Amino acid sequence: MPKQHPRQRILLVDDHEVVRLGLKSLLERHSHFDVVGEAASSREAVEKTGTLKPDVVVMDIRLPGVSGIEACEQIVEKYPNVKIIMLTSYAEDEMLFSAIRAGASGYVLKQIGSDDLVKALEAVARGEALLDPAVTQRVFQQVRRAVKDEEASAFQHLSQQEKHVLQLVSEGRTNREIAKHLYLGEGTVRNYVSSILSKLNVSNRAEAAAYAVEHNLREYITP
Repeated sequence: MPKQHPRQRILLVDDHEVVRLGLKSLLERHSHFDVVGEAASSREAVEKTGTLKPDVVVMDIRLPGVSGIEACEQIVEKYPNVKIIMLTSYAEDEMLFSAIRAGASGYVLKQIGSDDLVKALEAVARGEALLDPAVTQRVFQQVRRAVKDEEASAFQHLSQQEKHVLQLVSEGRTNREIAKHLYLGEGTVRNYVSSILSKLNVSNRAEAAAYAVEHNLREYITP
């Protein structure tokens, strides 16, 4: 006899009754979903999460009064075992990252197909974090941008010439070799190296070289 999986208890939160009815009708076609309640506001969502004990809350990100983001934060804080999928009509970067920071397990567009919504609920039930494919690329772009900004800020106090010197230091060049390469005096190079160590708050050339490699210095040097 096949093993029966427990039904997934779902609370639907949207201020539009038509949307709630549509979602409920869709989910009730599947025997492993049980829509245990509906809510039309953030306050109601938090209250009903406490009384109905759903496994997953499917909630509109934009609600009248207190937003779905704030409701998500409250639910995650009070009921950490409850998973939340945020629904949105638009792929807005700021809303997306606010939802992630608030502790949402999923973020999907309302235009999502019915099969994809079912897959999203099943994924979240398994403990997976899920993003709508339409917004996943935006997340990676944002993360890459953040890393890039962090790397760039690592060298913000260095002049362009100091960056050139540091790059050559990271390649293992001596002061004499650097001086020859940049058409500078050795004393000048020595002063540059001393300034670089001070600005990067490192104690020797090896540490400076490691810092340069770790933060991809080569990408921030203009020819």
